[in-house]
Amino acid sequence: MIFKNSSKSKLTLAFISIVITFFVWQQGLRDSLNRPSVSFDISQKEQEIAELSVQSIPVNLKKFFIIDDPVDQINKSLSDVSFEELTERNKLIRIITSESNDSLIYENISKDFKDKNFKFLIDEIEKKSNNNSYKANSDKFDLFKGDRFLYHLLSRKFDFDDSELITKSFSRKMFFKILAIRLIPLLTILIGSILALKILWKTISLKKFGWKEIKSLDLELIDMVLLIAGGFVVLGEVVSPLFSISLVELFSKNISNELSQSLKIFFGYIFMAIPPLWIVFYQIKSLNGEFSFKKDYLQFNFLPIKYAIFQGIIGWLTIVPFVLLISLIMNSLIDNQNGSNPLLEIVLNNNNYLSFFLLLVTTTLLAPLFEEIIFRGILLPTLSRDFGVISGIIVSAFIFALAHLSLGEMPPLFVLGIGLAITRIASGSLFSSVIMHSLWNGLTFLNLFLLRT
Repeated sequence: MIFKNSSKSKLTLAFISIVITFFVWQQGLRDSLNRPSVSFDISQKEQEIAELSVQSIPVNLKKFFIIDDPVDQINKSLSDVSFEELTERNKLIRIITSESNDSLIYENISKDFKDKNFKFLIDEIEKKSNNNSYKANSDKFDLFKGDRFLYHLLSRKFDFDDSELITKSFSRKMFFKILAIRLIPLLTILIGSILALKILWKTISLKKFGWKEIKSLDLELIDMVLLIAGGFVVLGEVVSPLFSISLVELFSKNISNELSQSLKIFFGYIFMAIPPLWIVFYQIKSLNGEFSFKKDYLQFNFLPIKYAIFQGIIGWLTIVPFVLLISLIMNSLIDNQNGSNPLLEIVLNNNNYLSFFLLLVTTTLLAPLFEEIIFRGILLPTLSRDFGVISGIIVSAFIFALAHLSLGEMPPLFVLGIGLAITRIASGSLFSSVIMHSLWNGLTFLNLFLLRT
């Protein structure tokens, strides 16, 4: 029996934790279906940048970067969504980019917009629709210079010069952005595919995979239940937010909403990590009689540092094509997937640099370190010891994907979890999987950063 040496109190606590975890995770996955997919916003942002970069794209490269008119593409995408479901900005863009004979204009042009500036624009558009020769004073639109794309659309609609705002240097900057947005993933996929084929060929030739020795702590599966269900979920995801949110709200009354959101995420993650990490500390101390940072209990194996970092980079490059392939398959099978991580939307629409820095630290440092300690430092070695390496990789990857509470992102996260587990075992270093995890989050973060106009 798996829990033969466990006390009744330990078993009871584990059972209660599992029950609570079941309800928390099933509710979280259900709620994720009500969150819109951020891929729609990402696609639109990319098209906006493409439109703003048009004048700086070399003629011989335009066919590679501008296949169809970006504004037409945006209008088409917005047309596929119910008008009522669009944000006020997107409703406005939909109206501005519609043809004058489009019935949507007459049906929705008088919609009640909460934003007073948008209401003013609607009045101007209505005048233009009723009288095509109407010439608006371009100074009226200075209020919208903070939104360059919207201002650019207005210049097209009302036929005024926007070159003072959409300068050649700005357009060139947008070109370099679209260049990076398109080429970085492409190069990563190309290099990763070559590495994957090389590793596959080497494995077939040697007829074995080079697993390194993986050492697990002398913990039982019930300890894993208490760590994941009790520490990670009950204490970390249910109890801790009550303190972190209250703390931030207490000190964030006079700061911007963007910074307040970022502080809640930053401190929320720290507070969420404390209970499971304390349990890890207690478990190690109970096994060894003490806890010493000098002892590498989880096989971080930092040294040689170059080797650990190199293995993390290799693992990251190799897994990228597989994760993106699964994402592509999911997108082709399911239209308008919901359930994106809300953090992605916050990063995408964030213009506060301190806020952005806090989110960067959270996603590329705190999250990889904490999650790798739990899933690849404790859970994976224990499962591999009791059920075999393959089962350990699959089960730990599944729990890792499930813990992110995003039904739409579960398949790609499951594949990423497999890649992280393989890197952990193949390199013999938990630090390598931390580096790999950080690079994955960093690439996502970089892409969202580049999409900001």
